[in-house]
This record gives sequence, C-alpha cells and structure tokens, in this order.
Amino acid sequence: MKKLILLLSICFLSYSYAQDFDFQFDHYSIVVTDLKKTGDFYADILKLKEIPHPSASEGFRWFSIHGNSQLHLIGKDSVIRQNNKSIHLCLATNNLDGLISFLEEKNIPYWDWPGKENAVTNRADGVRQIYIKDPEENWVEINTAIHN
Repeated sequence: MKKLILLLSICFLSYSYAQDFDFQFDHYSIVVTDLKKTGDFYADILKLKEIPHPSASEGFRWFSIHGNSQLHLIGKDSVIRQNNKSIHLCLATNNLDGLISFLEEKNIPYWDWPGKENAVTNRADGVRQIYIKDPEENWVEINTAIHN
C-alpha cells in the first residue's frame, strides 16, 4: 500500500508540475536590413498596427498582431538568409479570400505549401493556407486556423 501511495504521489506531482506553465505566444522577431521597406510591408500590406518600442527609438519596428502578440523587426547591417519555407511567421484570418484579392490587386504573389504560385493549400484538417514573402524574402504563412 505504501508503494501505491508513493507512486500516486509521484504521478500527481509530475502532472501538477507539467501544468504549471500557462504559456501564451508573445512575439516573433525577424532580422532585416531595410527596416523601413520591410516595416512598411507589414504596416501597409498586412495591416499590422505599429507599436512603440519601449526603450529604443532606432533599429526596431514593432507591430501588434492580436491581443498581446507582437512581431518585432530588428534592423541590422547584414543578415544571413535561409530561404526555407519551414521557417516562417504564421498569421490566421477569417478573411483569406479578401486578403488574396488584396494581394492580387497589389501584384503580390502567394504560393501554396508545395510551391505553386497563386495557389491555396487545403489541408486535411480543413484549414486553407497561403505563403507570401516580405521584401527581404522572409516567409509568412497566412491561414484560416483561427483560435478563439
């Protein structure tokens, strides 16, 4: 009986520690060389709201995504690029078709996951997704996986 109580105690403590961290997504950072052009893309094309950096007036542009989630652009003189679609910022919307129309009006190409231009991926879970590139070739996924 003592062994059973000890085992149950260990299981309970392990479970309670595993649940202690109520993580929420805070921010995603991208290092860029043209802070103005890339920041303007996120402000003007993706319509993200720019917010002030808490302490630095130069070298950063921060954007609010939803609630407390943010995108941080960090200006540097040089950036090592990885053209890998698996490394991307992902934004979700209920209006993917409206965004696609807007992108087409602005002549901004988009791709599905396999790489076909101006195509949409329909995932097995019902989520639709596209990928676009910002002015510095960073990938941005936009999908319909809204989580409330």
